[in-house]
Amino acid sequence: MDRAEKELGIFNIGPEFEFFLFQLSPDGLPSVKLDDHGSYFDMMPRSRAEAVKDRVCRWCDEIGFFVETYHHEVAPSQHEIDLCYGNALDIADRIMILKYLIRTAALKEGLFASFMPKPIAGVCGNGMHVHQSLITPVGKNIFADESKANGLSDIAMYYMGGLLEHATETCAIMNSSVNSYKRLVPGYEAPVYISWAFQNRSTLLRIPSGRGMGTRIKLRNPDTAGNPYLQFALMLAAGLDGIEKKTMPPDHMEMDIFSLSPGQREKCGIKGLPGNLISAVREMERSELVKGTFGQQIMDHFKHVKEKEWGEYRSQVTQWEINNLLPVL
Repeated sequence: MDRAEKELGIFNIGPEFEFFLFQLSPDGLPSVKLDDHGSYFDMMPRSRAEAVKDRVCRWCDEIGFFVETYHHEVAPSQHEIDLCYGNALDIADRIMILKYLIRTAALKEGLFASFMPKPIAGVCGNGMHVHQSLITPVGKNIFADESKANGLSDIAMYYMGGLLEHATETCAIMNSSVNSYKRLVPGYEAPVYISWAFQNRSTLLRIPSGRGMGTRIKLRNPDTAGNPYLQFALMLAAGLDGIEKKTMPPDHMEMDIFSLSPGQREKCGIKGLPGNLISAVREMERSELVKGTFGQQIMDHFKHVKEKEWGEYRSQVTQWEINNLLPVL
C-alpha cells in the first residue's frame, strides 16, 4: 500500500461480505438447519436474521465504521453486509471485527453465523466480492478516464490485466479452504473462468456501471473464509505488476461462459481457475509474485498448513461415496 500510494494513489476496497445464519442444534452446537427460506433481496417479515443484521449495523455505527447496505442473498438463510469503502488496511481490520460482531449478534438470537464458502450443496455459497480502486491524494480516481469509450483509464486496464494474469497463482490465497472449491463450480453465480466483463456475472472480474469517482474493478472469487490481509495484499500486488508491465487484458466476454463448450472456451482463450486446493497451492508455490509479496517464510508456512489440510481432507470417506459407490463396487 505504501508503494501504491507513493507511485499512484490510495488502494481503496469495498467488500460484499456474505454469510449464512443457521439454527443451533438442541445441544447448542452449530448445524446447517435453515432459519429462513428467503431469496435475493427478499423483503420477508421481521425475522431473527433481520434482528442480527440490525444489531451488527448499530454496533458498526457505534464504533465508527459504517455499513453501506445489508440484504438477503440468493440462498435460503444467506445474507450480505456491505461495508462502505475505505483504504485496504482499515477494511481488513474491519472485516476481522465484522466476523466477530456477526457471530456475537447471531448467538444473541439463538443462531449460528457461518462464513464457510459452501456449507450446503445445491445452493449458492459465501463469497466476498471485492471492489477496488486507486485514488490520488487530491481525490482523483485514476481508474476513470472520460475520454475512453468504456470510461476506463489505461491504468485500470493494466491493473485488470495483472489480476487476470496472476489469477491461478493467487487463487490459493483468495480461496484458501478445501471447501472453497465446492463454491467455485458452474451454476451458482461463482466465477470459474478467468475473464472480465461489464454485465456478465459469470466472469472473474466485472466492471460495475458507476463512472467518475465510482469507477472500480470487482474481483469475484475471494471468499469470506480467507485472510483479508493476505487477500488484499495479493490483489494489489497483482494489479501493480500489471501496471508496471502494461499487461493488457483480453477482450471482455459478455456471453455466458458456462454455456460454452470446452472447445469454444479454448478458442476464446479462456482458462479456468484451479479446481481444488492442492492444485491452487501448486500454482502458488511456483509464483514469483506471491513469494515477492509475502516472502519465502510466509509462503512456505502457508503451503505446509494447506498441504496438511488437503491430506486430511482426501483421507476422508464422504457420504456421497457411501451412497453412490458402496452399492455398486
